[in-house]
Amino acid sequence: MKNITLFFLLISALISGQIQKVEPAFWWKGMKDPKLQILLYGPGIATKTLELTPGVTVQEIIKTENPNYIFVTVNTAAIAQDSFDIILKDGRKTLSRYTYQLKERKSGSARRKSFSSEDVIYLIMPDRFANGNPANDSVKELTEKANRQLPDGRHGGDLRGIINHLDYLKNLGVTALWLTPVNEDNENKSSYHGYAQTDLYKIDGRYGSNEEYLELSQELQKRNMMLIQDYVTNHWGISHWLIQDLPAQDWIHQFPDGEGTHGFKRSNYRTTSQFDKNVATVDREEALNGWFDTTMPDLNQSNPLVLKYLTQNAIWWIEYAELGGLRVDTYPYNDKDAMAHWAKSITDEYPNLNIVGEAWMYSPAHIAYWQKDSKIGAIDGYNSQLPSVMDFTLFSDLPAALQEQESWDKGLIKIYNAMGSDFLYPDIHNIMVFFENHDTERWNEIFNADPRYYKMALTLIATIRGIPQIYYGSEIGMRGEKSKGDADIRRDFPGGWPGDAQNAFNPASQTAQQKEFHEFTRKLLNWRKHKTVIHKGKTTHYMPKESVYVYFRHHENEKVMVVINNNKQEQRLSLERFGESLAGVQTGTDIISAKNFSIGKEKSITIAPKSSLILELK
Repeated sequence: MKNITLFFLLISALISGQIQKVEPAFWWKGMKDPKLQILLYGPGIATKTLELTPGVTVQEIIKTENPNYIFVTVNTAAIAQDSFDIILKDGRKTLSRYTYQLKERKSGSARRKSFSSEDVIYLIMPDRFANGNPANDSVKELTEKANRQLPDGRHGGDLRGIINHLDYLKNLGVTALWLTPVNEDNENKSSYHGYAQTDLYKIDGRYGSNEEYLELSQELQKRNMMLIQDYVTNHWGISHWLIQDLPAQDWIHQFPDGEGTHGFKRSNYRTTSQFDKNVATVDREEALNGWFDTTMPDLNQSNPLVLKYLTQNAIWWIEYAELGGLRVDTYPYNDKDAMAHWAKSITDEYPNLNIVGEAWMYSPAHIAYWQKDSKIGAIDGYNSQLPSVMDFTLFSDLPAALQEQESWDKGLIKIYNAMGSDFLYPDIHNIMVFFENHDTERWNEIFNADPRYYKMALTLIATIRGIPQIYYGSEIGMRGEKSKGDADIRRDFPGGWPGDAQNAFNPASQTAQQKEFHEFTRKLLNWRKHKTVIHKGKTTHYMPKESVYVYFRHHENEKVMVVINNNKQEQRLSLERFGESLAGVQTGTDIISAKNFSIGKEKSITIAPKSSLILELK
């Protein structure tokens, strides 16, 4: 159906002689890199003559094997006016004219604040959070229609629903929102996740509009919060208009022995091949060039036109939507040298901007390889230029650490050992820490919605080094079983839809169990907001004994003691062992219960079973 639609669009453009698409549609003055590459698309336009407004110089014109494309580069620093015309001619006849705008940048744009260890990131799958505008649940121009009864279907959550609940998130203690991709994903089914995008410059109409996306960002800023965009450099959706009519055959990776029109071959997902000195070439190429899925063609970032397109698109969204950072999907599946150039180009333009990459590996050395200025990467002669990575080691170890009986290599010693690898990271404060996300088993499913395990896990990620990320609904005990399919770990937030039986956004309507989850989360995250000792402090930790893990965060005159008791029984904890960290300390106050402990006088403290203590020390 999409091929037929594209065919008629091409015929229409041939008849009218119009340039069909211009990307990016506009740009800004005063960017650090003044070279702007503009993609022009229309049937046969490469066979015509291209002119710009007199006085505007074309630096470069690239024509590919597909005559429907022209890539024209201009120097924006040399253009005095606010706009210029792009004119397509056939001889003396003007076929098409596009007025290209150069906008003024917002003051301070280049030095924008970005997410850091001072923040708590809340991950939302927009289709499943809240439906603020039922009128856009289905859109005429987009294939998949709303069907809330279909687990993998579109349920109707949108940007307006998120905007309507920003005060709920602010009160919870959240300071940054990471939304799974909201650009157009016009696949036939299961398009709600957004990772098979079909238009990189347009918000999916079922979520809202570009203007609403900017509104969300600005409403967040009014609340001292920020928006993080989930960016996908590795693949697009097979229905993307550029994939349907490739500018060049090497725009995507294709295999001569592959399947289908574009030579599909699935990735083997073995991304250690990026630095494995023993790897076979065939395995490495299959990992990096293979497709993530049948509907997700693998982009060739080593093609300079592709790389420039991805770089400019990311910058366009940062500038237009006033973003506070990027999260990059499936980072190690990309061409790593091209991605280093991509990351550096963006951070050169925005020196404070944070970008966190999803390097789903389990060894700290493998993950640390991908962080900027990594000494491990340097062994390979490589610098990713990527500021931040996700701590998948902690993520994978944490459930077992709380499930297992303590022994030499089981139980909380897993967390102790994971923290012992911190020396591998060039910037240990700038890694994302989490215990679940949109691709994993729900934490509260693993532990049968037992709030004690949630409290221990949240205590850990909220008080160790790094940037904590939580997943929507966990703060009310939401569950989801990965084995039942992704839809089960992406359930609708109760109260997000008109007519829902319960509104869990309203604390007064929460069940007793939901209140317990929510109140603990609210207290802990709001306390964390203003604690430099947690954001920037050093860590001293003590080897777990009798299933009790103790660590201290200390910074200048601030000191915090964290105790996690994974025993089924109450523990009386001797303080003598922690003398080097408790020197001069007289009292400790639990930040949740406000209970005071006389640290200076008592030789021990008592901690309840399966619980945690966060003590501010004085």
